[in-house]
Amino acid sequence: MFVDQVKIYVKGGDGGNGMVAFRREKYVPKGGPAGGDGGNGANVVFEVEEGLRTLMDFRYKRHFKAPRGEHGMSKNQHGKNSADMIVKVPPGTVVSDADTGEIIADLTDHGQRAIIAKGGRGGRGNTRFATPANPAPELSEKGEPGVERNIIMELKLLADVGLVGFPSVGKSTLLASVSAARPKIAEYHFTTIVPNLGVVETEDGRSFVMADLPGLIEGAHEGVGLGHQFLRHIERTRVIVHVIDMSGQEGRDPYEDYVTINKELEEYNLRLTERPQIIAASKMDMPDSAENLQAFKEKLEEDVQIFPISSVTREGLRELLYAVADMIEETPEFPLEHAEDETGIHRVLYKHEAEKEEFMISRESDGTFVVTGEKLEKLFKMTDFSRDESVNRFARQLRAMGVDEALRKRGAEDGDTVRLMEYEFEFVE
Repeated sequence: MFVDQVKIYVKGGDGGNGMVAFRREKYVPKGGPAGGDGGNGANVVFEVEEGLRTLMDFRYKRHFKAPRGEHGMSKNQHGKNSADMIVKVPPGTVVSDADTGEIIADLTDHGQRAIIAKGGRGGRGNTRFATPANPAPELSEKGEPGVERNIIMELKLLADVGLVGFPSVGKSTLLASVSAARPKIAEYHFTTIVPNLGVVETEDGRSFVMADLPGLIEGAHEGVGLGHQFLRHIERTRVIVHVIDMSGQEGRDPYEDYVTINKELEEYNLRLTERPQIIAASKMDMPDSAENLQAFKEKLEEDVQIFPISSVTREGLRELLYAVADMIEETPEFPLEHAEDETGIHRVLYKHEAEKEEFMISRESDGTFVVTGEKLEKLFKMTDFSRDESVNRFARQLRAMGVDEALRKRGAEDGDTVRLMEYEFEFVE
């Protein structure tokens, strides 16, 4: 089964908690703090595996949760960092955020990696909070929660050449004639229900990958027919071979077919019009094909190379493949835009998070003030509320962020209830 789009959930590992501990040694009456830091949580990392060709595995496992870091220990022992969670994906996988639509990574080369969900850092132990004013703090941090997000994975085939055209124009037959691929072929519409790939080698030793894409029909870019599901696969192709049935057996005009398909490609993605095209005039062994080809050439206004071919008699195939190989050599690749740092590992793009406000305040019908915000919730999760010092520190952090002042402006008075996540607090002047 060919699967080329899935939605999954990923979560980076939480950081380990820092520890509150003190030195307990003989002859050291006031040993001071000795609580270690927690270890960092694991990242969820996608890695390209050359042998994979489909996203089938992600149909059955849709949750990927990385392990958390080890908690800090006494005697200033640091918790162990968790090893990254490596998830294998096929080449051509594009990963985007399901909520924002932002592209996180575009993975094309074998061994290429991208951090999809970053693990949280470990919480600090009480040794980190020691100051001259407070040399023995009973204060530590819980681990930072790992990033969690829903993502959409799309597979865009890495083919040099894409065959496009209406159903039953001879695309699958052409692919079978010039490569070792064996697609299903029959005389009815939408025989091809999954893209087929084949490696083509010309007589002079040049080779390239050709993809037979399911037939397009008018309105495909809006979701009509099967073609719209696979238009994404043509985004990476460097050369488009437009297969047109010159026999007229289907009762359609070849020139109208040509215009309709090009319009569908343009409507789907305007950048597809930048791809060089070659026209393969197929089924030239049929009676009316030569006459129809002449009429097609008279109507054609664009300067496009036309190769009359017959996959049955192999007429014109050699010349077509030579022309395609020449065009591939002249045409650069069309990569998707992505961010990559100097290490070769893709950065996780969090621009949408930077644009968000630190916190927001709303009021419910019963008078309760509700405070929300990612930064605020992260601070809350990293606070150990079982210790007074940690609670006081959290209150100072809220005050520094301006939460107290904002609540006053919204009309909060002494004794009002303030809710943060599922917890409720009392507002105190």
